[in-house]
Amino acid sequence: MALDRRAFLASLPASAAAPSAGSAAPLRLWFRTPARHFTESLPLGNGRLGAMVFGGVPVERIVLNESSMWSGFVEDADLEGAAQALPEIRRLLMEGRNAEAEQLVNRHFVCKGRGSGHARGKDLPFGCYQALGELRIEFDHPGEITGYVRELDLEGAVARVSYECGGAHYGREAIASAPAQAVLIRLSCSRPGGLRFRAALSRLERARVRADGAHALVMTGALADGRGGDGVRFAARLEIQAKNARIFAENGGIHVENATEAVLTVTAATNYLRFAKLSPRDPLRICVQHQDRARRPWPRLLEEHGADYRRWFSRFAIDLGPGRGHLPLPERLRQAYETGGDPQLAALYCQYGRYLLISSSRPGGLPANLQGVWAEELQTPWNGDWHLNINVQMNYWPAEVTGLGELHEPLFALAESLVQPGSKTARAYYGARGWVAHTITNAWGFTAPGEQASWGATSGGSGWLCQHLWEHFLFTRDREFLRRVWPVLEGAARFYADMLIEEPRHGWLVTAPANSPENSFILSDGRRAAICMGPAFDMQLLRYLFTAVIEASRILETGGELRRELEQKRARLAPSRVASDGRLMEWLEEYKEAEPQHRHVSHLWGLHPGSEITPEEAPELAAAARKSLEGRGDGGTGWSLAWKVNFWARLGEGNRAARLLRNLWKPVPVSEGGVRMAGGGTYPNLFCAHPPFQIDGNFGAAAGIVEMLVQSHNGVVRLLPALPEEWHEGRVRGVRARGGFVVDLEWRGGRLEGARIRSLAGGRLRLRHGGRTIGRNTRPGGVVTVRAEDFPPPRSRPPR
Repeated sequence: MALDRRAFLASLPASAAAPSAGSAAPLRLWFRTPARHFTESLPLGNGRLGAMVFGGVPVERIVLNESSMWSGFVEDADLEGAAQALPEIRRLLMEGRNAEAEQLVNRHFVCKGRGSGHARGKDLPFGCYQALGELRIEFDHPGEITGYVRELDLEGAVARVSYECGGAHYGREAIASAPAQAVLIRLSCSRPGGLRFRAALSRLERARVRADGAHALVMTGALADGRGGDGVRFAARLEIQAKNARIFAENGGIHVENATEAVLTVTAATNYLRFAKLSPRDPLRICVQHQDRARRPWPRLLEEHGADYRRWFSRFAIDLGPGRGHLPLPERLRQAYETGGDPQLAALYCQYGRYLLISSSRPGGLPANLQGVWAEELQTPWNGDWHLNINVQMNYWPAEVTGLGELHEPLFALAESLVQPGSKTARAYYGARGWVAHTITNAWGFTAPGEQASWGATSGGSGWLCQHLWEHFLFTRDREFLRRVWPVLEGAARFYADMLIEEPRHGWLVTAPANSPENSFILSDGRRAAICMGPAFDMQLLRYLFTAVIEASRILETGGELRRELEQKRARLAPSRVASDGRLMEWLEEYKEAEPQHRHVSHLWGLHPGSEITPEEAPELAAAARKSLEGRGDGGTGWSLAWKVNFWARLGEGNRAARLLRNLWKPVPVSEGGVRMAGGGTYPNLFCAHPPFQIDGNFGAAAGIVEMLVQSHNGVVRLLPALPEEWHEGRVRGVRARGGFVVDLEWRGGRLEGARIRSLAGGRLRLRHGGRTIGRNTRPGGVVTVRAEDFPPPRSRPPR
């Protein structure tokens, strides 16, 4: 059988198959050995289905995922009588008795029941995102394996494996196709009839596997609802097609003999409906329908998959210069961390983040969770849920800027789904209008505080979700979208307007009770506390939200009474302040920090992703933010390092941002999968290591890379605002900017060569480069081109 040329090249020795050092490398992750661990395997996804391909010989293991595989069920987690404890909690806080207030919060102001089970909610009503199961393919290979290469092609979203055995070439291609709604694997052998294998589906619990004729297996089951019964029902179906081959079912597997080529199709479905609903539909029936559509020739399946994927992926391109694409990824990662000098790896990492978002978040589906859509466990870390105090938001930081704004939709839908349960929570705990969501949520609409005051009392989750609604409008200027989400924005603003109280010392309006997310401080008597009033995070977030709702009200010509209320209360919010040591204050008081290098840096929210702190408009606060970052250090968990990339980019310090990116590339051994609150880095397959694997760092760092090249907050599009010296030449195409602009630019020797800005919505364009700002009027569809010389140096003042 004729071999695909690309598959043939991949099977050659590294010296022939890989590009030479310094050449423009293709966008691929490649390895010389099979994966031994989940964090070495290659992720595939179509938004709903996921697969992790290990590339093993003689046994291939593929972990299967379906985004709605959630145990648990809808529960009433609002604690009765919580609002009655609120006045006493606030009185204690105003008297400076934070420890006593925290005790009261733990007794009367947490959720009812066990909540998330301290991140072990699999068998509780809160539930847990779980693996669907595994596909194992056992090959009968007659000899030694040589010439092994496996790769993930980011430009086509294809995983490939290639090797030689017994004088024959063996190849595998795998895709997770959105048009086919299936995971598809093509196996091939250059020797006619040389393929012989057994394939089986399995799951560790709550599943049954049976044959469905000679060519198919069916796996069905139901997850625990946390109340002693069944919740989400699921099904998966494996079907194998192979011409002129013997295929039969035996001993729980499908056996294939004398094949030259075979295509394995896996479909999966549940009876979950977004959000928090179960339907009477039969998941197996859906699997069969999807497989009926997937029975097409492999070239057509591959073509349809590629066209669907590339309509997202091809919108953005980035070239940062030469790199070490000739090295297998683990060695490349090690060298980049230890010695630097691989700017192309940053471009690859940025595109990998986009690949992961395209693969784990599609319109109409569920948002990417803490692991995107990929998990091998039944009890995933932190339940694989949606943490609302940065993590799910960070997942979507690259969406708008890299041309994937439509993939933001599942997060918008999540926010909309929380309004109803969040309205009940707002009344139950605060006696407030509007709606609120706290630190965590799940597939079942959980909006109550978490089960511990030290982290669960943060009420900013709903406000931070609303930031993404407003940001989408700023990028697109889509008034119909703004009209759709107005009730979400309005309800969140009403809640915070009601929640505010006047603190006694300055008369500022503050939130209470509150946390600076997951952080704590030392009281004067030596006790440690987390509950406080008006942390900087809340105040910066509320200034942003109130401003957004005020502006949306004007644009939509609605909500005048609320607009006036927010304008009055915004003016009285506690301001961001500089402490006596020159750092930005995290709390209203200058408390001693319990963990000076804590992973959360929430008091700099106004620097990023907010924009009230900028070197141009608030230099004193920017300097304080810089000093705060110095104090926090350049270490942390994976996602914390990614956030710091963005912070330093906003401060205009590209070299420091690049140093944090390099710190994020610290190779983390696959054996280090337990939960740790420091020592973050990157696993061999470029998954971000918290540790364990947590995908938000991948997305956050991808956004940070773009943030070094183009920024567009506060009405100004900044070109090359934080360019690292090591990226001395490059180009980027398709960066989206607020105001409805698309930016292409090129630079050489660290100097802007030229930029092309296309306006989608028309209006005034303000451009800044090298500390200088120019303006241009635009019309929809119009293009503005500029060069470095278009930014004149500031006029020198004549001597007096």
